[in-house]
Amino acid sequence: MAREIVVRHRFTVDDYHRMAEAGILAEDDRVELIEGEIVEMSPIGRRHQACLDKMTALLAGRLGGRAIVRIQGPVRLSQFSEPQPDLLLLRPRADYYASVDAGPDDVLLLIEVADASLAYDREVKAPLYARAGLAEYWILDLQSDRLLVFRDPDSGAGRYRCVDCLARDERIAPLAFPDLEILVADLLA
Repeated sequence: MAREIVVRHRFTVDDYHRMAEAGILAEDDRVELIEGEIVEMSPIGRRHQACLDKMTALLAGRLGGRAIVRIQGPVRLSQFSEPQPDLLLLRPRADYYASVDAGPDDVLLLIEVADASLAYDREVKAPLYARAGLAEYWILDLQSDRLLVFRDPDSGAGRYRCVDCLARDERIAPLAFPDLEILVADLLA
């Protein structure tokens, strides 16, 4: 009996952008491109949004222009992946990335807020971010009121060598900003 081979078509980031320009994807569609597939993102609940707003105020206020704080915006990781994480700290640029896409070398810290998406953020996004060589990735886990911290990417293996779990009463400083000590509770709403 002959076996049928099914080949999936992977969209490139350029294809994905053309779909948006053509109106196939609307500006308010909650989708992102992950490994060539267009993936629907989880809805944002009140607590998720409140934590994101709180983090934005905290980080923007304390960084004082040392990084661009991007909220739910894209980062081009490869030809086939352009996720839209909840929060990015990017290297400062005078044009705020108007002339180029932010890429892996521009990311100082990437944060996802996980309410219903914890498994996806750990099992799909963490390996994606590790393969892209992102030095640091945080997941704010709203179900358990904790912060998962991923550091030291092994891009070949698609994993982080160091993964820590911090409770509400613990403190952390991003690798890019060792002087910016943050209490985990201050990230939670």
